[in-house]
Amino acid sequence: MSHTIHPIDWARADALIQLALSEDLGDLGDTTTNSVIPEQLMVRAVLLAKEDLICAGLPVAERLFHTLDPEVLFTSKVQEGDFCPKGTVMAEISGRARVLLTGERTALNFLQRLCGVATASHRYQQAAGDGAVILDTRKTTPGWRNLEKYAVSVGGASNHRIGLFDRIMIKDNHRELAGMEGPGGILRSVKRAREMYPQLEVEVEIDSLDSLDEALESGAEYILLDNMNNDLVREAVIRTAGRAKLESSGNVTLERLPSLSKTGVDFISSGALTHSVKSSDISMDIQM
Repeated sequence: MSHTIHPIDWARADALIQLALSEDLGDLGDTTTNSVIPEQLMVRAVLLAKEDLICAGLPVAERLFHTLDPEVLFTSKVQEGDFCPKGTVMAEISGRARVLLTGERTALNFLQRLCGVATASHRYQQAAGDGAVILDTRKTTPGWRNLEKYAVSVGGASNHRIGLFDRIMIKDNHRELAGMEGPGGILRSVKRAREMYPQLEVEVEIDSLDSLDEALESGAEYILLDNMNNDLVREAVIRTAGRAKLESSGNVTLERLPSLSKTGVDFISSGALTHSVKSSDISMDIQM
């Protein structure tokens, strides 16, 4: 779970771009622009930050305009991950006016959403300081996971597992069902997981210190402390003594992050990085 920039899966991104354009253009296309704007009129526009933000998603906006017209000239003026104060020109775009106006809203929808995720991720990691690594979750917009996890990493936070396939994560419902077979549900679950998927790391979610010893005995690489207050997290860190990496999740707020990070926990995960962010305010302004 080291911090690396999650790559954009362009096959998935292109599918989203096509879907977004299709729902906006329908069968007739941009009827307003096509009826009002001369076909060969050429213009220049800028993408302008209307508030402080972290940049993420310019390659997606560029891809969208090039999907409409490969001859559009898109010049990024900032880098992905840059802090953009209010008033920053993020990119310049030149091309046929019809193309720029047709793609404006859809391109901004992508860019504003991804900048919002990156900005929130930056704020969360900054609040945690050097103590704990901030992680995202699977609480992502359906179909957008690749792009949202990309934006999280661009913002300076890190990615948890990408899906159900790249880590064993034994959560509360798994534990409850395993417990129906009798005591030792965590040990039994971890053993079965390792037998079936020996190449994958294992994480066990617990919601009380009573389960910590069994989770440690299981040899799981990661233990998730679910909805534990700072005192319980601190006690779990002491008891664990480095035998597993600890992740704290639940009731994670910007206000709580500094104190939670100082408990010694390795990771703090928050679904808010992707499910509760506000899209950044960005405009496309035509330059006459």
